[in-house]
Amino acid sequence: MPELIHTLQGHDLGFLKMVAGLWGLELQARDVHHALPELIQAMLDRPLIEEIIASLPESARRAFQDLRVHQGRLPWGLFSRKYGEIRTFGIGRRDRERPDLNPISPAEMLWYRALIGKAFLNLPPEPQEFAYIPDDLVRLLPDPDAPPPPVLGQAAFPQDYAVEIPVSDRVLDDACTLLAGMRIGMDEAEIAPHIHLPVRDLRGLLVAAGLIDEHDKPVPERVRQFLETQRAAALLNLAQAWLNSTAYNDLRMLPGLAFEGEWRNDPLQTRQRVLALLQSLPAEVWWDLRAFITAVKHEQPDFQRPAGDYDSWFIRRYSDGQYLRGFECWDEVDGALLNYLITSPLHWLGWMDLASRDSQTPPLAFRFSAWAEALFNNRPPAGLPEETGATRVNSEGIIQVERRAPRSLRYQIARFCHWLPGDSDTYRYQITPSSLERARQQGLRSAHLIGLLRKAVADPLPPALLQAVERWEQHGVQVRLQQAMLLRVEDPAILAALRKSRLNRHIIEEISPRLVLIRPSAKKAILAELTRLGYLGADDTEGV
Repeated sequence: MPELIHTLQGHDLGFLKMVAGLWGLELQARDVHHALPELIQAMLDRPLIEEIIASLPESARRAFQDLRVHQGRLPWGLFSRKYGEIRTFGIGRRDRERPDLNPISPAEMLWYRALIGKAFLNLPPEPQEFAYIPDDLVRLLPDPDAPPPPVLGQAAFPQDYAVEIPVSDRVLDDACTLLAGMRIGMDEAEIAPHIHLPVRDLRGLLVAAGLIDEHDKPVPERVRQFLETQRAAALLNLAQAWLNSTAYNDLRMLPGLAFEGEWRNDPLQTRQRVLALLQSLPAEVWWDLRAFITAVKHEQPDFQRPAGDYDSWFIRRYSDGQYLRGFECWDEVDGALLNYLITSPLHWLGWMDLASRDSQTPPLAFRFSAWAEALFNNRPPAGLPEETGATRVNSEGIIQVERRAPRSLRYQIARFCHWLPGDSDTYRYQITPSSLERARQQGLRSAHLIGLLRKAVADPLPPALLQAVERWEQHGVQVRLQQAMLLRVEDPAILAALRKSRLNRHIIEEISPRLVLIRPSAKKAILAELTRLGYLGADDTEGV
């Protein structure tokens, strides 16, 4: 830290006299050049320093001790939020208002005693402005007693963890679903109903794990290895990928916020700091989520902003377009990030159990899960089930795959089929001509699907289904449903006249000289054209 000489340099004689007065000293020098060494020499007296500190008001003494236990320094933004501002005066106004005698904050009490200074210091993780105690003062003081670590929040009340939400390995099944959907070209809206996690967040996890490339495409060989890996090891791979990722930016996953401009945050360093705070909490105790976030706001508010900068990040709220700048928006940005980390990635990836009052209330409590220790130590967690779930097929071409079936099998089946709504334990798919054609365009043959099903399904496959798939392979679609309308006329000459008009293109098929199929969307235009040709027609479909 800088010493007193650097702390007091640049101040005028009036300021030095204010400092001397508060220390009970009288300066003899008549200019700054001589007064500065005279004041410093008098201040560097151990008994006098101890007397001055002992005489401080309680609030100022608390601020001074806070600096001492933090190696003599605190980021200026944090210090000023906790202990008040130091007003800026011109010399004339300062001499009239005498802030040394009428301080408005603990910070001003220390400032006008020269017990603290303010300077930019080049300290990790990046240079920033600090409040500090001059080094030569520190050297004359006894080492401070190490304070007990602050308790960040409090244990949750029993009613707030009445309904537990334990960790699960559901993220593995959702990952399989998303990878299959992306592989066959489904968009986010089509995939979302079939997974439990937000698509954007899950995609980010898979990018961090190297399963999706820079072109937003699944990486085939890595996907194969991931899907064939045992569930516990696969969960560990995802968890470690997120834990060590610089690509997965938790802040930018917050819903309802837009992030603009070229500024950057450090998601990896933020993640590490938050985990350190969480690991300081009592083990196996349900902890109050809101109380923890409030405590971090008070004790460690700059956990993701090393320089305490709350103004240069351009974050806009979607709902009203308002920019969230300044410390007053901490809850909506930094507090929301803490809530997201605990209730989303740390929960999805097996670290954190959650709980609440009932199934309709958002999480109110959290604790580390039984899997957390293994995940932190890069070991697969124990207790995950084997992938022995069943697969069933009926004669209508509907395939039911239990959630515990091998993920690699379901991934392949999903690529051949149309996806149907399922439930929490079963995925449902249907073999259709369009899904088989889509698979064929990706180089997959229907014989491959039949081979997969014969190996996976315990009962023989329905013969009619096998025959239908074989016929499709040989002849394509043999049965087709279309939406059309019947146009019936009394005289074939009417159809002949319509055939010669510009609306001929809306006739889908001629059934007989007096009966044709037309496109439903063209019925009004066709009736109008027939009237122009001299034939009035009735629309018997109205009201149907």
